[in-house]
This record gives sequence, structure tokens and C-alpha cells, in this order.
Amino acid sequence: MQEVPLLIGGRAVSSSTGRAFERRDPVNGAVASRAAAASLEDADAAVTAAQAAFPAWSALGPNERRRRLLKAADLLEQKTEAFIALGTAETGGMPGWYGFNVMLAAGILREAASMTTQITGDLIPSDLPGSMAMAVRQPCGVVLGIAPWNAPVILAARAVAMPLACGNTVVLKSSELCPAVHHLLGSVLQESGLGDGVVNVISNAPEDAPAIVERLIAHPQVRRVNFTGSTRVGRIIGELSARHFKPAVLELGGKAPLLVLDDADLDAAVEAAAFGAFFNQGQICMSTERLIVDERVADAFVDKLARKAAGLRAGRPLEASSVLGSLIDAGAAQRMLGLIDDAVAKGARLVVGGEVEGSIMQPAVIDGVTPAMRLYAEESFGPLVSVMRVNGDEEALRVANDSEYGLSAAVFSRDVVRAMGLAQRIDSGICHINGPTVHDEGQMPFGGVKASGYGSFGAKASIEHFTQLRWITLQTTPRHYPI
Repeated sequence: MQEVPLLIGGRAVSSSTGRAFERRDPVNGAVASRAAAASLEDADAAVTAAQAAFPAWSALGPNERRRRLLKAADLLEQKTEAFIALGTAETGGMPGWYGFNVMLAAGILREAASMTTQITGDLIPSDLPGSMAMAVRQPCGVVLGIAPWNAPVILAARAVAMPLACGNTVVLKSSELCPAVHHLLGSVLQESGLGDGVVNVISNAPEDAPAIVERLIAHPQVRRVNFTGSTRVGRIIGELSARHFKPAVLELGGKAPLLVLDDADLDAAVEAAAFGAFFNQGQICMSTERLIVDERVADAFVDKLARKAAGLRAGRPLEASSVLGSLIDAGAAQRMLGLIDDAVAKGARLVVGGEVEGSIMQPAVIDGVTPAMRLYAEESFGPLVSVMRVNGDEEALRVANDSEYGLSAAVFSRDVVRAMGLAQRIDSGICHINGPTVHDEGQMPFGGVKASGYGSFGAKASIEHFTQLRWITLQTTPRHYPI
């Protein structure tokens, strides 16, 4: 069991009330971590510490900020085995998934480091004689980052990296489902020499989350908010942020479509679909949930995908025979079974998979999904992918856009001009041609539309969110006034 303190002002501290909460391994039920349950006063203390650290951090030269962020990336990679041990225990994810998390998180930190000299302004022509007008981007102050459990190292690093590169300080609110993983990231950043209070990490008991989040957003010294998580909670975060006039970046749920046109390379499409649907048990915001397949190739595609899925065994994360790991808990598996039962009862066919043992579910393919079924519209967030058969490109586009979500999408076709035309008309923030819906790199603009949120993470795209644009003038000649 890992003991997890709060990180406030550079110090590891217990909750001011002495309370703690436990996170249990979803596979074996053992206590994976015991984390400090922050109080409202602890939340205030974290913001105060971040505000106290802001003047010195924001005044650092860009290359010094870069040097410290690069050191953090190197140290992060050195802690890979520790992240794997904590992550597999807290969330049931595969060791390879956590190794990938650390690799990409280090890349995100390095990309942010490269941006410290790219935060630029403009000279703006003025009609006023002798007036030099400038648009200047400056750090905002304290940024609140709220990170989820499903890709915890990647998404926590993303929550803090560009805010830090832009000269802000950060309070990271960890997920209740992986507090040890998120605390370890904070410890790495602290150890890398960013400075006391530059990054603060607080954990909270699940029942305290609404009050802690509201307290943090409402705090007058918090100037920006970013959140990655479900659309349901994102609506709450967005409403709270708007109420307190805090700009927010929200990256929320998804129901990613992968379109297979009649001229697609089916083998390539199957490989991408299986990876996108089942990697990390489908618990990725970009996971492929809808396979929209032209009816002329649907039988061949479904047969190939069924054979692929049947060879992907889900099991205990540390078992050598496991290709896929566990869902976040047994309740998630039962929710998957509910979606399958509803679809089958309304005429769909379970092609393969769907067997459940506790929190472990074998990857499932459901053919013949229609709008009458819950699976058509609900985000499954599990190893469950639906096949929707369509007649031609226009119907494929209509079905792809028939969703409240709009994060990631993909189109498979040998005719790239045809595929590009469809990609430009799909309602999504991200679209890949002849590639999977699951794809992320630190330098790319990452964000969605509709119920998948607003704003973009990633390098240059983040600068406008985590800086304040100011208009400053310098009068260089005597000025005439009308009175």
C-alpha cells in the first residue's frame, strides 16, 4: 500500500483534518493506496502556495524555465517503473500502457519546454501619432488543473506543462482513482527544481469532490481552469468557471467514429479499429466506439475484426498471457453488459467477446447497431465497439455526425482526396485518414467540439489559453488632447 500525502508549497503534508481515503486494486480488491483527503482549508493553502510562488517563477527567463522542464522530463522517465507499479495497482492498466504514459508525458514536458521562447506578442499600427501599440502575452497567475484516471500520467502532465511553460504556477487536483500516480508526478516536478509551490498536488475523498472543486474554482487567485474528464462533470466545471469568470479548457467525452469506405484496405482498417477500440480496455477519450462500414465490404470487415478481437485476451495486468488489462472497476463491466443486453434485445448481434469476470471483460464486437439502441449514442468507455452498416459516403457522414460528441474520428479509403473531403465535413476536433482514432503527440492541437468540450491542449494551441493578452501603449511624442 502506498501512503499519499498532499504536496503544498514544496512539502509533503497530511490533510489538516487527518482524514484519508483508500483506493483499492480493481482486480484483487487489495488496498493500492491510502491518500490524504484534503479539506477546504487545504485547497485554499494549495492556491496560496501557488500564488506565493508565482512572482519568482513568472520572472524566470524563458531558457531557465526550459531547463527545469527538461530536467523534469528526464527525471520522469527515470521513474517509469514506479509509475508502472502504482498505475497497475490503482487502475488495473497494463504495464505497457503505463510505460507509454510516461514516455508521452515526458514528450509533453519537452514540447512545453520548447515553447518558453515562443510566447510572443505583436506591434499594432495605431492612428495616434507617436503611439507604439503592443499586444503582449503575460502569465495569468495560478492555473487549476483537474486530471482523470484513465491516462493519468499523460493527462496530468498535459494539465500542468503548458501552464508552467507560460510562466504560471499550478494546483493539480488528482483523481480519486489514482492519487498515488498523480502525487508521484508532482513529486517528480518538485524534485526537478521548479521551486517550492510552483506545482501543488491535492487529493480528496470521492464524496468531497464537489465541494473541493467549487472551492478551488471560486478562489480569487485561481485565474484559469483546465479539466479532462467526462462530459457530465465537464458541464459542472464549465458552469462553475463561467459563474466565477474563469476561462476554462475542457476536454470531455467521445464517441469516436471510424469510417470504412468501400475501397478501404480492410486489413489496415481492422488493425486500426482493434487498437482504437480495445487499447487500455477502450478507456481513452479517443477510443473507437463506432465502426461505420459501407455495406459492400461490411461482411468481410466484421469477419476479420472478429478474428482479431478473439486473439486479444484480457486478464490480470501482470499475467504474461494478458494482452489487455482490467476495467477501472467491476461496475464498469456490468455497465458494458447492460449495453450489450439492450442492443441484442433490439436486434443487434454479439459477434465476439463480452465475457466478464469481475472487472475484466473480453473485447466485444456488436454488429447491426441502430439508433433504437443505447449503444448507438451512449459513450461506452470500455472494450465494446459497435458496427453500423451504411450505404455510401453520404450516409456514412450522416451517421458519423449523428452524435452529441465530437472529439476524434478516422476515415479509411485508398482514395485520399475522397477521404479528405469526408474528413473536412465530420464534426470533430481531430480526424485521421488511414490511421486510428487514438493518436496523441505533445505538439498537436488537441481538443473537441460539441459535447466533447472546447479549447485545445498542446504546445502553441495552449498559449492563448494560459496567457493573458494585454494591450500596452508607449507614447513617444507629445500628444494632443481635445480639451
